[in-house]
Amino acid sequence: MIEAEKRKSIIDLVKREVVPAMGCTEPIAVALCVAKATEVLGYTPEKINVYLSANMLKNAMGVGIPGTGMVGLPIAVALGALVGKSEYQLEVLRDVTPEAVEHGKAYIAENRVSVDLKNGECDKLYIEANVETCGDKAKVVISGGHTNFVHIEKNGEVILSAQTGNSSTCGVAEVGLTLRDVYEFASTTPLNEIEFINDAARLNTEASRLALLGNYGHELGKTLSRPLGRGIMGDSMFSHILSATSSACDARMAGAMIPVMSNSGSGNQGIAATLPVVVFGKENHNTEEEVTRALMLSHLTAIYIKQSLGRLSALCGCVVASTGSSCGITYLMGGTYEQVAFAVKNMIANLVGMVCDGAKPSCALKVSSGVSTAVLSAMLAIQNKHVTSVEGLIEDDVDRSIRNMTRIGAEGMNETDRMVLDIMTHKETL
Repeated sequence: MIEAEKRKSIIDLVKREVVPAMGCTEPIAVALCVAKATEVLGYTPEKINVYLSANMLKNAMGVGIPGTGMVGLPIAVALGALVGKSEYQLEVLRDVTPEAVEHGKAYIAENRVSVDLKNGECDKLYIEANVETCGDKAKVVISGGHTNFVHIEKNGEVILSAQTGNSSTCGVAEVGLTLRDVYEFASTTPLNEIEFINDAARLNTEASRLALLGNYGHELGKTLSRPLGRGIMGDSMFSHILSATSSACDARMAGAMIPVMSNSGSGNQGIAATLPVVVFGKENHNTEEEVTRALMLSHLTAIYIKQSLGRLSALCGCVVASTGSSCGITYLMGGTYEQVAFAVKNMIANLVGMVCDGAKPSCALKVSSGVSTAVLSAMLAIQNKHVTSVEGLIEDDVDRSIRNMTRIGAEGMNETDRMVLDIMTHKETL
């Protein structure tokens, strides 16, 4: 068993990274930054200027904003100023009402909101909100993490000036994890110390249930659960996993007022790390303890991988979260550490290269692809079948294989990231 002090560090890490969120976390983080700036200013601003890193801009352009029926950043910015509360963190727009949305629309129509790309060097996750009214000004910066305030000032007086966060290194470096540590922690830590992870199961299962009550996004989850989907995919554990996971993603990307439990700043990652494990555990008749430990294994694996990849990158985050869920499913199948490592290698061999082209309704398709691969990878791993070190990115050491994947996502795909943003911002409108 991992010694007590390190266990506490890991628990603190998971509690920081697995938190509730309502709406896509990129525009919500922008709303959070604006809400904080408005609070510092002391009253509703007459003008708001927001500057974002390219990755933030990419991930916030095409996603629904909760409770608005609208897509994109301007309404998120307006509502952050009008009704946002920074104390709510990633649920900052919890108090949105139809009246507030109408007020926000008028606010935008009066040209009070501008959103631009941040010039110069900055973290891939960077938000700067500048607000002003009657000569008073406030500036707030979030960097390195969706809720990580690094600079606050009012009328030129600096209130907070923290070291700028680095989204590719914060968290795991403090703990010094390996995949074996992750497995040992999840499988041996006293159950009462990790039962909090079941909050993710409760919140995301409810999100999936509520999603089926509406028509959200591309309705992938509902399609899979209808006669058409069942006729093609069958009424099986596999189809149930895909339907439950994609349903929650459908609703979240469409802007439904449905909270989910996020992982590493992403609701979709939280969904993909949770629901495949929960559905498999239920239908495989695993015990509550086994499901709890599998959930912790899934979420902590995703956190471990994500910290070296960075919170935002050109590599789709569902690759990371689905790798976590593949580990959790392998564990529920009775898998050993070695077999969990096999599942990770199978995932890396298959999904590296899946491009992130922003947050949007079609993310449900990518999440479904990642989750289906998670199940296949676990099925192979439990039979001791895995991609070997003579193939592609895989090495004998699973942690080195993970680093190969994150290097590609964090470094090798940077030019891809720039081209994706260029394409997204220069599309011809019909």
